[in-house]
Amino acid sequence: MDAAFTAEQDEMRRTLREILGKRCGPDEVKAAVRTAAGHDRELWQQLAQQLGLPGIAIAEEYGGVGCAPADLVLACEETGRALLPSPLLATAALGVPLITALGTGDQRSALLPALAAGGLTAALAVPGPALATALALTGDNVPGDWAGGGRAGGVQARTGEDGGWRLYGEAAQVLDGHSASLLLVAAHTGGFARSRTLLFLVREGAPGLVRSRQATLDETRPQARVQLRDVPAELLGGAEADVLGALAATGRTAAAVLAAEAVGAAGQALARTVDYVRQREQFGRAIGSFQAVKHRLADLYVQVQAARSAAYYAAWDPQQGGLALAQALEALRTTAGEAIQLHGGIGFTWEHDAHLYFKRAAADELLFGPVHRLRAHAAQRAGLFTPAPPTSDTSERVAV
Repeated sequence: MDAAFTAEQDEMRRTLREILGKRCGPDEVKAAVRTAAGHDRELWQQLAQQLGLPGIAIAEEYGGVGCAPADLVLACEETGRALLPSPLLATAALGVPLITALGTGDQRSALLPALAAGGLTAALAVPGPALATALALTGDNVPGDWAGGGRAGGVQARTGEDGGWRLYGEAAQVLDGHSASLLLVAAHTGGFARSRTLLFLVREGAPGLVRSRQATLDETRPQARVQLRDVPAELLGGAEADVLGALAATGRTAAAVLAAEAVGAAGQALARTVDYVRQREQFGRAIGSFQAVKHRLADLYVQVQAARSAAYYAAWDPQQGGLALAQALEALRTTAGEAIQLHGGIGFTWEHDAHLYFKRAAADELLFGPVHRLRAHAAQRAGLFTPAPPTSDTSERVAV
């Protein structure tokens, strides 16, 4: 494993940080999330055209950059620093891998170039608060009951009289679901006899599709309620596709991306706090000169750096994505909380910028965690809770 970044990766990081530094300050973020789209469309197009951001992990034959997921992780660390509200996570980390893994040749040729260019955005719609389960982050996603399981609720799919697929049901927490041009909807079909979960493509403007943006704790992660009222849909791939396996694989890569975002946000929150304690004076001296404050900041620095190392390792080995995400979310939550406290009375005001990081930490843990379940599932997958086999001496005593 070569942990050093290439010259191209360093240049991408530098360019992205420069653009976001000019266009994505706290005031710009607050203004962007209050637009109808929930993000700055002009900035999104600039990132797509100048850096090819949504197409980083898309093959060159489909108009993408053709880089590895590690490059997307590196880019998302920078977007996390700025708390960039954009369709990047929903499109590049969730939608693109599923279309690449499951889509037919015609579907990939029709969708991936538009996604790479930034003109088309995607969102993954799963029923209820089940995104972490669907992506196999906090537990196994088999047998897929989270999609409906043949019971009331969730999203159901059936074949219509014309032989096409029709969807009905509801998904309540869909990232960027109100503005995405393309929805990837997980739905249950087959009843009890051939129960299975499939993915379907639903275009914006489809008859019977109702989308409404929801009020959320973190406005930089806009979510929507998606209602499907006998909506025509196109099956993604074939009826026998390994949808649950593709969702789990997507979840591992998405966990590394989310971990990098959280690390970027935690690092920026820590940097802003260090700058503040250097300037804020109490008893005639900067509060950053007090030993107790130094110790708290040193502990935060170590925690953020450890989370950054875990995120980089997960970019190389996505199997470690769940653990990296747990460590990064914990680092962000701790750093954001300390940032509010170390900013003193002004930090506790709801309008202060420190709360942007605190809201991101809390909202991401609600969507993709909690941390203890991420760690428990990773431990279970690693076999840490499997009983040890009996020793030979024990076996002999039992036999006697």
